[in-house]
Amino acid sequence: MSEPTTTGRLFRTTAIKLALIYLAALTLASGAVLVYLSQNTATVLRDQVVDTVDAEISGLADQYRIGGIRALVAAVDARSRRPGASLYLVTDFAANQLVGNIEQLDDRVLAGESGELQRVMYTPIGGGARREALVRVFQLSGGFRLLVGRDLQEQQYFRSLLAEAMRFWLFVLAALGLITWVFVSRRVLKRIDAMTATSRRIMSGDLTERLPVEGSGDEFDRLAIGLNAMLTRIEVLMQGLKDVSDNIAHDLKTPLTRMRNRLEEALRGDLAGDSKARAVLETTIEDCDALIRTFNALLRIARVEAGSSDASFGDIDVSALVREVGELYAPVAEDDGGGMELRVADGLTVTGNRELLVQALINLVENALKYARQEAGEGARVELEARMEGGDVLLGVRDHGPGIADADKERVLHRFVRLEASRSAPGSGLGLSLVAAVARLHHGRLELADAEPGLAARLWLPAAGRDGEGRPAGGD
Repeated sequence: MSEPTTTGRLFRTTAIKLALIYLAALTLASGAVLVYLSQNTATVLRDQVVDTVDAEISGLADQYRIGGIRALVAAVDARSRRPGASLYLVTDFAANQLVGNIEQLDDRVLAGESGELQRVMYTPIGGGARREALVRVFQLSGGFRLLVGRDLQEQQYFRSLLAEAMRFWLFVLAALGLITWVFVSRRVLKRIDAMTATSRRIMSGDLTERLPVEGSGDEFDRLAIGLNAMLTRIEVLMQGLKDVSDNIAHDLKTPLTRMRNRLEEALRGDLAGDSKARAVLETTIEDCDALIRTFNALLRIARVEAGSSDASFGDIDVSALVREVGELYAPVAEDDGGGMELRVADGLTVTGNRELLVQALINLVENALKYARQEAGEGARVELEARMEGGDVLLGVRDHGPGIADADKERVLHRFVRLEASRSAPGSGLGLSLVAAVARLHHGRLELADAEPGLAARLWLPAAGRDGEGRPAGGD
């Protein structure tokens, strides 16, 4: 898997997510309020315009009814001279303007249905830019037409003010989101990053590390205090485990070694005439060797899983390591009538412990040779590969033996688990457990898959230089 870009890492942070959530929520809420205010204000203003136009029409209708067209023209002329947004126009049967404050208007407006409310464009007296207005046109007797309306420039100005307010508020929201991001980044994420860094050092095996406590008594302090108490308890338990392991090594492995040495001394004695006693001694020595190897494997697994293997970490040329293991075991495969095929890419580097990785790879190769030898009559054929896949280094060992059933693939990674088909073969059932423990210590994973035929064991390790979750424990 490729590493995320700087922009990708930025948008994965809690700070930017919270800032975007706050910004989106406030924007939606503010937009809804402004749209509601705009629509309702526009409705109120339109109703006011209609009411004003209807009131003007009512007054002019009274003038026309009382004094006829002369009185109407005089009233319209007087009102047209007043400053304001009201519009008036009176035309004769030939559409000639008699009086009004409109210089130019589309002829189709005057030809419309009498009393219909229309939104039109007009040019005011004296010229200038065309404006929008809301008007009613009435047909009068004698072919006269009366237009009464209201200029909408004030409403348009109000809408522009609302739009400007919306833009300004969006700028304010963006500033608030930025301030929130800066606050969370510096105050909250700084503490989270400190806890993460401390956690990585703890996972690398330094159980003396503790999460920082600022003394503010907030949620982070309470979390750190609780985790520090847990870490203290874990440190005590791990020290107890180490003491028990050392005691086992001293109290059990040492007597076994002494017993084995005494058996070897007896075997070197005068047993030329007693072949049965020699065979018993040789078998007992082999059993002692097997028990010592089991103790050594258990102790190593326990220390690897505890992160206290006392192993130094550094950059390792995995390509050279795999080739060395392949060259070491190729003669073994050839002696069995089989062979080993190497497919190793150049320049593969991981950060880890060379001794542990060599031991893990040897365990996989020995398992492959052992079980491929059991199944293949023509000899054990093993394939060993190393290559990059995504951002990880893949170490693969494949045999052509019987393989492992899907139901048992997870179980064989546990200690002392041996399948029925391999119970007669030498071994303690700890090899794959050690490989899995080494993989976890290096933040990798062990995967068992069907090779059809045989088993493909794949050890995934983060490539050197990867940070975050992919950085091996113990790296700088």
